[in-house]
Amino acid sequence: MKKIIMLCIAVINITAIFGQNTLNTIIRDSETNETLIGATAVLQGTTNGVSADMDGRIALKNIPNGEQTIVFSYMGYKTRKETFNFPITATAPIVILLESSGEHLEEVVILSTRSSRTIDNVATRVETISGEELDEKGNMKPGDIRMLLNESTGIQTQQTSATSYNSSIRIQGLDGKYTQILRDGLPLYAGFSGGLSLMQIAPLDLQQVEVIKGASSTLYGGGAISGLVNLISKMPKEEREISFVINGTSALGLDLSGFYSQKFKKFGTTIFASYNLGSPYDPADIGLTAIPKFNRYTINPKFYFYLNEKTTFNLGFNNTAEDRIGGDIKYIEGNGNSVNAYFEENKTNRFSTQLGFERIVDEKSKFALKNSVSYYDRTIEIPDFKFSGIQLASFSEANYNHKSEKSEWIGGLNLWTDKFTQSEVSTTDAVDYNYTTVGAFVQNTWNATDKLILETGLRGDYQNEFGFFVLPRISALYKLSENFSTRLGGGLGYKTPTVFTEDAERIQFKNVLPLNVDNTSAEESIGANLDVNYKTALSDKSIFTINALFFYTQVKDPLILAPIANNAFEFQQPNGYIDTKGVETNTKVTYGDFKLFVGYTYADVNQHYNGTSTTFPLVAKHRLNNVLMYEVEEKLKMGLEAYYFSPQKLNNGRTGKQYWLTGFMVEKLWENFSIFINFENFIDTRQSKFDTIYTGTITNPIFNDIYAPVDGFVINGGIKIKF
Repeated sequence: MKKIIMLCIAVINITAIFGQNTLNTIIRDSETNETLIGATAVLQGTTNGVSADMDGRIALKNIPNGEQTIVFSYMGYKTRKETFNFPITATAPIVILLESSGEHLEEVVILSTRSSRTIDNVATRVETISGEELDEKGNMKPGDIRMLLNESTGIQTQQTSATSYNSSIRIQGLDGKYTQILRDGLPLYAGFSGGLSLMQIAPLDLQQVEVIKGASSTLYGGGAISGLVNLISKMPKEEREISFVINGTSALGLDLSGFYSQKFKKFGTTIFASYNLGSPYDPADIGLTAIPKFNRYTINPKFYFYLNEKTTFNLGFNNTAEDRIGGDIKYIEGNGNSVNAYFEENKTNRFSTQLGFERIVDEKSKFALKNSVSYYDRTIEIPDFKFSGIQLASFSEANYNHKSEKSEWIGGLNLWTDKFTQSEVSTTDAVDYNYTTVGAFVQNTWNATDKLILETGLRGDYQNEFGFFVLPRISALYKLSENFSTRLGGGLGYKTPTVFTEDAERIQFKNVLPLNVDNTSAEESIGANLDVNYKTALSDKSIFTINALFFYTQVKDPLILAPIANNAFEFQQPNGYIDTKGVETNTKVTYGDFKLFVGYTYADVNQHYNGTSTTFPLVAKHRLNNVLMYEVEEKLKMGLEAYYFSPQKLNNGRTGKQYWLTGFMVEKLWENFSIFINFENFIDTRQSKFDTIYTGTITNPIFNDIYAPVDGFVINGGIKIKF
């Protein structure tokens, strides 16, 4: 009897074992066939479920015999139910295709590398600010792009005036003169016109911002030694867009912006206009403006003509006029006297035209022409000194693009002209220049294999004062798997010397001597970077991504501003170089409606002159970016930020203090409008709290380096309307 009972138990156990089945599947996107990491499969009516691994594979175990329904799902995709009869005979994994529900983000197409590719298929490392991120950062500073760039890993905006807020951009710690700023691939913000550019560009009409770090002169010519920033404008679409932003600040500032675009059968247009007002603001109560008084008007219409299915022509212009004055707040408010008489006034008038022509030759080839002409008139005035002049610049390019199944070739010719004429000064003292550069370039993108993409380029530039430059460049993208990829790139660069640098801007160009062109050579560079990317699903609701960029750039014979006798300054080229090396890491974790971004930058920048090495000034060696976002789609956005800056070496040999910046933003959305409020720097970090802004007297202040905010805690808020 005992043996019979044991035999029955064994039979029951064996039956149970063989009644438990495993379903092996691979989950893919129905359109792209890409695996969907973190997709889930659940046995209907139970809690038995599992998530897809890094290869999109799912092994759902413990499935009973008989007909069973499995539910497959993934965020942004339609749920799919499949019925199987277990046990099943298939041994290979079953491919399950999920259809998009239309809720996932559109792929980002990169334009700055000249070939229109999605960001995942570009060999050159490109960072983008677009979509919701661009919209959210626009809430924090609707009147300019300074904050939009400053809160990106590896980018720091350097304030060059304590009272007028003038700023420049630094990538990986190098001076702003080594960064090229483009608008739709046109270099409109170089030389004299670069001093206030960050403060005079509003983000409402931008589609996205693309940043390439490292040597990029091969793409658009000299000036992109540390990298480039390309501001991509919105294009007209068949669906009309009308949007307005009204923003006010606790510092009595006002921003009004409007944008309209629409595409018709043969014609399209975009029109942007803005008015920006600033009131003199002195939160530290030291008698000097942290935010200057200013009025700025901007108008930017652009017209598109679709001549036929293969030919497009566009024409646009931009005009920005601004009067900005900072200094002694009593003087600015009209209560000045012999003691309270210091001021710094900037009057600018910028006018530029943009022209483009594109012709599709055949299915594989197209030809394009583009041109810009820029007129920039600026006057800087402080007590007992005035610097003014006119910069007239132009850029023209013709290029030809040919695509095949695995390769894409782009070749072209460029012509740059850049002329500056100083006003109200003798010829011998003028810092005038007249530069012409002719360039030719060729670039190839080759899909060597399904996993390897190579991008190579070569440029030759002839500059009328400094000779000929050969600029090779190479980048490679290798996809080890759907989750892991790496990029390696490098190239040469150069910068044509001018007097328009951060150091000269900081002293309003007072007593700055003209360049001695005969004894000055162009600054040349070499740089390389290694980029590593990894992404994986932590659960069906959570995704983790991490990116690390290792970089090195060396600038030979840098041009520096040095004091000489009689309180004058001249540009010199000491024997040596500047180099920057370090790492940037970006981590993103999403969980449901929450997104956490953590970024870290290590930038070790040094100057090596005549056998001696010193730390390059005004660079935070360690920076930490932390952003936590909560978003209910089309209903609510909330963001909390915290940024850390380590101590910075100053030009006078001292070391500045470390500090934190914090911010909190809320936006409530309805169908056609939203309201937002932003508490910027709510812990009120100000340099005047832990260091001095100036020495000397209020009548004749001598300003120290500005390495921390001076405006402190400011609240801004407003309304956005969109039709």
